Amino acid sequence: MSDPTKPTASAWLVVALLVPVALLNYLDRQMLATMGLSIKADFVELQGASGAENFGRLMSVFMWVYACCSPVSGFIADRSNRKWLIVFSLAVWSAVTLAMGQVHDYQTLYWLRAAMGVSEAFYIPAGLSLITDYHRGATRSMAVGFHMSGVYLGQALGGVGGWVAQDISWRAAFGSCGCIGVGYAIVLAIFLRERNDCAASDLAGQPPVTHHASRVTQKVHWLGFGILVLCFCLPSLSGWAVKNWLPTLLQDRFLLDQKSSGLWATLTSASAGFFGVLLGGKISDLLSQRSVRGRTWTSAAGLLLTVPALLGIGFAPTPPLVVICAVFYGLGFGIFDTNNMPILCQLAPSRFRATGYGLMNFTGIAAGAYFTPLLGKLKDHGTPLSVGFAMCAIPAIIAAILMLTIRPKQRDCGEEPGK
Repeated sequence: MSDPTKPTASAWLVVALLVPVALLNYLDRQMLATMGLSIKADFVELQGASGAENFGRLMSVFMWVYACCSPVSGFIADRSNRKWLIVFSLAVWSAVTLAMGQVHDYQTLYWLRAAMGVSEAFYIPAGLSLITDYHRGATRSMAVGFHMSGVYLGQALGGVGGWVAQDISWRAAFGSCGCIGVGYAIVLAIFLRERNDCAASDLAGQPPVTHHASRVTQKVHWLGFGILVLCFCLPSLSGWAVKNWLPTLLQDRFLLDQKSSGLWATLTSASAGFFGVLLGGKISDLLSQRSVRGRTWTSAAGLLLTVPALLGIGFAPTPPLVVICAVFYGLGFGIFDTNNMPILCQLAPSRFRATGYGLMNFTGIAAGAYFTPLLGKLKDHGTPLSVGFAMCAIPAIIAAILMLTIRPKQRDCGEEPGK
């Protein structure tokens, strides 16, 4: 009898098919931040005394809508065919991206960003839950890491958007990415496959448990999930600050142009994050075979690495030092980021994981949606962005400490308690 936890070729094919979707998911949203100077020149609302605050609102409307839709999208993903949910999500947000390249007034651009938030919210919970259903053994974090590498590639390529906007046009950047996404949705419709046998397998072959024991285990899982949600939320403040404001910080402090600031801000942290998710996935899978807390230990280590990096981004006196700190930040955040879904798999059975990740997305992105325009408002009133970046080190260290308090009982929810 074959080992149900050993991934097949089809399990890795699912990861390979979803990596480009993750790339487009983040590229399409990230380009706005790196093309800011070009976009601001075309919209009077993004100029003048309240320009930075209005630009922050343009970025935050995506996050608020995305956040509010995430629990709903997770709930739907746990109760529907995830393949078609992913295909639909990709097709719609790509069409919205294409339309963004055609607008000529601020209000339409604002509402298209909101529509992008709705459509993109339906991808990540469905995609991650599908991957972790296919990878239930010692490859789970690595599989999630490969998928999340697409996220960081998307962020890195977002810097190329600033280059295209400066040398060609921001409209061409949106239009080309939108066309690619619509085309790739057709590819997914043909090749991606759902997996429906994992919910039942959560309980297959397990010894019977008493009602009392089940209730005790459930209480422990809910406590761990509550802490995990908080650990996901707190570092999101710095995550969204880096994504949305690091190019502007480099422009303000060191007078870099749009092309240079966009490339340095995104390529450095995102490229490091690319290696971080792969490194964190490998280390986590190895440690999880030795201890059920291996994934939480790895995640906490990644969070601790972001603390001095954030302080350096805020106060380093030269561009090269800021870039070095951004590299360490991306590496640490990637190590943390790749383990959130695998840790959730230790706390929740398969049939609830998309919903759980949707709730995590809600808190994390809502925090970023509040913080992004706040940084813009503070900037408009004379508080440098560097101060805001440095302050993000505080929630990061709190999250690292809280992560160490999570004590999962199993390597996968539904298995017998591990050692």
